[in-house]
Amino acid sequence: MYRLTAPCLFGLEKTLSFEIKRAGGTNIAMRDGRAFFDGGENVIAKMNITSSVAERVQIVLGEFKASDFDAIFEGAKSAPIEEFAGSEDAFPIAKGHSLNSKITSIPAIQRTVKKALAERMKKKYGTELPESKHTLPVHFLLQKDVMLLTLDTTGSSLHKRGYRSRSGEAPIRETLAAGMADLAHVRSSDLICDPFCGSGTILIEAAMKQLNIAPGMNRAFIASEWDCFHKDIWEREFREAGERVKNDKITLFGCDKDGEAVKLAEENAWKAGVNKYIRFERRDIREFRYPETSVKIITNPPYAQRMLTEEEADGIYRVMGERMLPLGKNSLYVITSRESFPELFGKKADKDRKLYNGMLKCRLYSYFGERPEKSR
Repeated sequence: MYRLTAPCLFGLEKTLSFEIKRAGGTNIAMRDGRAFFDGGENVIAKMNITSSVAERVQIVLGEFKASDFDAIFEGAKSAPIEEFAGSEDAFPIAKGHSLNSKITSIPAIQRTVKKALAERMKKKYGTELPESKHTLPVHFLLQKDVMLLTLDTTGSSLHKRGYRSRSGEAPIRETLAAGMADLAHVRSSDLICDPFCGSGTILIEAAMKQLNIAPGMNRAFIASEWDCFHKDIWEREFREAGERVKNDKITLFGCDKDGEAVKLAEENAWKAGVNKYIRFERRDIREFRYPETSVKIITNPPYAQRMLTEEEADGIYRVMGERMLPLGKNSLYVITSRESFPELFGKKADKDRKLYNGMLKCRLYSYFGERPEKSR
């Protein structure tokens, strides 16, 4: 069993906690934008393959007070790196952040941590390390003079599913799109629409959720090659993920006024293996109309900080209200940084939740539409 941690975008902690439980993780503790939990190698593999909102899965090497470089060195020196890295493995200090701490120089922290871990490895193996076999990236987070030292099992961030080699302007992160689909309670019976589909990310993630396609099924993970781990465990988790894929009949459709974005969305859906379920077409929001059956709209319309002026964005939100209200039996989930969206749209949201699109604080406004009357 290992003590593990997985960061996520702020606002998606509840979804992440559920995914950890589903993967078999225990002793879960949540902090802002991060979960800590216990699990064996099977949990590490399953979280990497199946989590839709985690950014990566890391093994906790240590957490200690670090208000000066001596404390950083001694704390890092106590991290059991030799339990994972062999005498020929590389352990680069790949990534780090310093937040609200006395020490702010990232390069200086990296050198100190590297020196401490190298000294521990030399004591274990007795020789200088060639670092030529496998790579075991070490990450650190120095926050309020407390250092969290971790070993990354993922490699490229988990939001990189493999289907989006190209993207349109201001694309939504895959993990955020998946989180929105989860918060919208997407089910296989739902008809899903995105009238600002861009490169198709929200619809692709929603389709993957409807079909139970594990986000990491078609990519590799750095820890699966480590000598300290077992390839058969990873192969089993990949195989079982494939066996859980559903063959339900689902329908999704997306629109965008940019013809190139529509072509890109079609290409990305094809790469993700869900193109036969999603219909894309070029259409402006001014031409939006509801289908005959009720629909669940999940969308990321353009907003001022990323693509438009405030006046242009406000105009789009007003048009959305004109075309979408009244909702009837349809529901709407829209993310935007514009806190006046409900007023511009013309209706107060039934619920709103704070989320982050990258570093930009946004809100997910939820409109549930008409609820069926309860039988007496």
